[in-house]
Amino acid sequence: MTEFELRADLVARAKELDASGLNRGASGNLSVRCGTHMLITPSAVPYIQLTVDMIAAMPLEGDYGAWEGPRKPSTEWRFHLDLMRARPDIGAVVHTHAPWCTVLAIARQPIPAVHYMMAAFGGPEIPVCDYARYGTEDLSTHVVTAMEGRAGCLMANHGMLTAANTLTRACWLAHEMEALAHQHYHTLLIGGGHILTEAQIADAATGFASYGVQDRTDS
Repeated sequence: MTEFELRADLVARAKELDASGLNRGASGNLSVRCGTHMLITPSAVPYIQLTVDMIAAMPLEGDYGAWEGPRKPSTEWRFHLDLMRARPDIGAVVHTHAPWCTVLAIARQPIPAVHYMMAAFGGPEIPVCDYARYGTEDLSTHVVTAMEGRAGCLMANHGMLTAANTLTRACWLAHEMEALAHQHYHTLLIGGGHILTEAQIADAATGFASYGVQDRTDS
């Protein structure tokens, strides 16, 4: 995708998250890798007002924290940038204050393997990173640590975060995490759910590798 297309996709995805209820107002933020730079949603702009020209650009290497654009980057730029610098496999990061994920984040309860879709997140549970004030270096450090080997985490007393090779997948993971949080919360109300084993989650992950792949036969 061209830089303009990536910027347009960021705007569209941000508005979709808002419309779906996973985010609201100016909370949350999205970023995408674009060559030697990271494109990220701006600070304090409600998604409904977001336009392509408002997206900020930040170098992945060199002058740490430098940015270009008419608007400042999100105050959470640190963990977006640090994740992309630490993980070459990450092409996009999504952070929202999704309601059910935030409930569990406030309770500081990780999401266990209540459903086989946990396999999409790289392990048998979605962890909760330690708390630090938004926008700080400490918070970024906690996020990067919690995301080791994972595609998502909860952020204590804050919200949730997903990361993937593309923005499409990172947004899909955000919806899947919210569904898992919703399911886990409600199973707790009836005494708790049966948790799948690590082996069962690994088996599901193996199955995902071939999901949708059609066998070819000679005619």
